[in-house]
Amino acid sequence: MSGNSVRRTILIISCGALAFGVSPVAVMGQQAARAQPVIDTIRLSVQEAVAIAQRASDEVRLSAALVEAADAQVALARSSGLPQLRVNTSYSHVYENARSTAVNAVFNQPNTYAVTASLSQTLFQGGRIVAATRAAGDMRAASRLDEQETRARLNVDVQRAYLNALFDARLADIQRRGVELATARLDQLQQLQAAGRAARYDVLRARVERANLEPLAIQAENDRELAILDLKRLLNIPIDRPIVLTTTLDANAVAAMVPTLASLTDSSTLPDRPALRSAEFAARARREGLTVARADFLPSLSIGFNTGYQAFPPLGFGVPDRSGQVTRSSCPIGTDTTRIKACQNGGWFADRSITATLSFPVFDGFRARSNFDVAQANLRVAELQLQLQRETISLEVARARAELLRARAVFAARQQNSSEAQEAFQLASLRFSRGLSTQLEVTDAQLALATAQSGEARATYDLYLATADLARALGRPIPYPPDRSSPVRRSESGS
Repeated sequence: MSGNSVRRTILIISCGALAFGVSPVAVMGQQAARAQPVIDTIRLSVQEAVAIAQRASDEVRLSAALVEAADAQVALARSSGLPQLRVNTSYSHVYENARSTAVNAVFNQPNTYAVTASLSQTLFQGGRIVAATRAAGDMRAASRLDEQETRARLNVDVQRAYLNALFDARLADIQRRGVELATARLDQLQQLQAAGRAARYDVLRARVERANLEPLAIQAENDRELAILDLKRLLNIPIDRPIVLTTTLDANAVAAMVPTLASLTDSSTLPDRPALRSAEFAARARREGLTVARADFLPSLSIGFNTGYQAFPPLGFGVPDRSGQVTRSSCPIGTDTTRIKACQNGGWFADRSITATLSFPVFDGFRARSNFDVAQANLRVAELQLQLQRETISLEVARARAELLRARAVFAARQQNSSEAQEAFQLASLRFSRGLSTQLEVTDAQLALATAQSGEARATYDLYLATADLARALGRPIPYPPDRSSPVRRSESGS
């Protein structure tokens, strides 16, 4: 757009705005506001957050890609035991032939066309093909189990981030409520001071109390924003996209779901974890790899069948377009018929053969022995990794059980403490309003109430997260956090 056009547009807007008694700046500001896109708010429950993470997480996409690669490896290993069919075509031109010069001119065929189909089948290779196919199948099973383990871990991580955001929001509400109560108490004291019923010392103390609470409220609000940003990062949601967390955790429902998993804590056997089964399949695959390496010491047997056509046209004949025949009439003019009784007509002649190959390895520069040593070392590594995985899972289960017991005890204590702190604050406020107590007593009761409410919220979230961690450690379906409007639901990612 040229400068004259821009000035003309501004002039038209200004004249129209002045004609209706409106400021041109306001009109242009409204147009700019309308031009800005409206960003929709995402209402996000914890189930929806887990579903988004299962679709968009890089970890899940990586594990799915590894499963696809393992599927391809199975097909590749199986292909070695299937018949191999190949069609070949070739053309060759001989400028000088030593055999035709030294032996007989009949070998001098300057042009050769060939079309051949080769069919081959391996009959015995020391068990290499079967063992390689089994090893690839075991690695595919291990990859699928790794994907399940990744999804289960991601499920717990997303729920932990979601609940941390809820907890920080709860703390922000508690601190905001504390500032509101301090402000209301300051207003009340200022009115009492104006009526001559309160000292200036009480008003100053109330102002200091409110000023001390405001930074805590600001910090709690900042922590809430940071927790939301961390959840957005985990879900790959744009930073500027507003979200609203719709799940509300119900403490009583969380306490009701604990006994189901707590009854499993007495089991002494290892849990059926995808990570443990994956390590077992990996060890089995390495054991099959030992059979593959041992096959290098054994003979191999294969059979092949070749069928096709060849043509030997003379110079200047071009591409053959007829069936091959050997007749006297095909001989060129001037041929000595006493020596050569018949000649080929440059057409296509059938060519078929069958081949059986038995191969014995005698010496390969110690390659087979080295491969066998590598396979043995890989097997030992896989068995040690399996043992370490068993120990790690046993430790995870023990830690999760201990954390659940601790969280249950803290939850029971905090829940009773919160109700008592609420009652104490109400009594202190009532006594203060009737002039039976001091402001210091109300302040102490309010601080105790905020501490008790924060501890109760933390205990509720810790109890659920301990339950989810124990479910994942035991290889059980991971529960969704129950709220007041929905029953206990279980996710499929941990199954």
